[in-house]
Amino acid sequence: MIGKPTRLLLASLSILMSSGAWADFTATPSEARAIAKEAYLYGYPVVEMYKTLYTQAVDKGGVNFKAPFNHIGNTAQVFTPKDTTLATPNPDTPYSFVWMDLRSEPLVLTLPKIEDNRYYSVQLVDLYTHNFAYLGTRSTGNNGGHYMIAGPDWKGQQPVDVDRVVYSESNLAYALYRTQLFDEKDLNKVKQIQNGYKVQSLSSYVKQAAPAKAPKIDWPKPLANMTEGPQLFRYLNFMLAFAAPQDSEKDQLARFATIGIAPGAPFKVNQLSAEQRKALEDGIADAKAEFAAFKKDKLDTQQVAIGDLFGNRDHLKNNDLYRYAGAEVGLFGNSADEATYFNYVVDSEGKPANGARHSYTVHFAKDQLPPVDAFWSLTLYNAKTKLLVPNHKKRYVINSRMLPNLKLDADGGLTLALQHHEPPKAEQSNWLPAPPGPFYAVLRLYLPKPEANNGQWKLPPLTPLK
Repeated sequence: MIGKPTRLLLASLSILMSSGAWADFTATPSEARAIAKEAYLYGYPVVEMYKTLYTQAVDKGGVNFKAPFNHIGNTAQVFTPKDTTLATPNPDTPYSFVWMDLRSEPLVLTLPKIEDNRYYSVQLVDLYTHNFAYLGTRSTGNNGGHYMIAGPDWKGQQPVDVDRVVYSESNLAYALYRTQLFDEKDLNKVKQIQNGYKVQSLSSYVKQAAPAKAPKIDWPKPLANMTEGPQLFRYLNFMLAFAAPQDSEKDQLARFATIGIAPGAPFKVNQLSAEQRKALEDGIADAKAEFAAFKKDKLDTQQVAIGDLFGNRDHLKNNDLYRYAGAEVGLFGNSADEATYFNYVVDSEGKPANGARHSYTVHFAKDQLPPVDAFWSLTLYNAKTKLLVPNHKKRYVINSRMLPNLKLDADGGLTLALQHHEPPKAEQSNWLPAPPGPFYAVLRLYLPKPEANNGQWKLPPLTPLK
């Protein structure tokens, strides 16, 4: 139930959206700096998401275009260093992508039945970057089915043969599919599964006349530095026009409006005074500094788990710093129940991982491999690009499917080598190539067991070799 103050706010925002009005900048410079800090943390993930939306679903001539809205695009090969759309990509699970426009009617996603020992999932993400629901192995099983995704304003009835209706807080949303790939020989099977992923409008699914089309969207072209300064708020305003304002954010949105941020309103950076622009830039710098301190003190030290940064609104509780951090360390990360992430950013001595300075090991003691119900993997990335590391072995990951081919320690443990220099041939099975410079590695646990999330299982350190 929406209260009167929220109805008034939503009405005023609706007027702004329909009129294209420039939201007045009424905050004082000191107020504007504090609000800009808050709005940057809030808006950065949204605008980072827009970058992916534009390259995958709008820019048809781009190298990273996947499919138009409401159609599925499949990636038929494992990610390599040449893939640059997503930061920190996962090479274990070829992706499929659906950008959903839910303004006129819902979509029905059909999943095929697959074998019990293979993991697959559909991560549903709204424009706030909340993971609002999942389909697949953990949540709906491997038997397939029909699932309807509806926007916040849809009021229709669920068709009898639709297994579940899921509501998004935004009218634009993302469905990110992951299909487990066992090895290179398994690629054709993954393609068959991907071919079984179907996307239909509700009217097409029930064979009825389609409703009127929603208005055409004039997509603003991304700029090179669009997330670095006040220009970000232009894209935030654009995106918020497709996201229903939430009751829990009414006071926040009212503050944002005092510096020109409102759904659908133009944000004209060139109309800011020098004083106003400086206040916004200082606030953005404050936000970046807060994240840098949070990353150093909490994330890099594992005091805050990566899984804490991703989830639905109830999980995140409107924690914009966490959403910002999630977008920085790996946009579209899974919720902790689906997958747990552990980042190796610093070594056991607290120093940043760097392949030019050290070789490193990660040692799992006997019977202390990552506890999972699906699979685990360790992937290494270039810290500067957040992409996979080119190497002549074309090896970007070591995962639990490779265990029969890995060399165990004399006591039954497992030691992995993360280093730039190629080790002797007898040790190469356990080698994960690093760049000659800064890197980080991500340990992913798919369908983690409880001990992985409750602290009972301990992550082994990244140990530099002297």
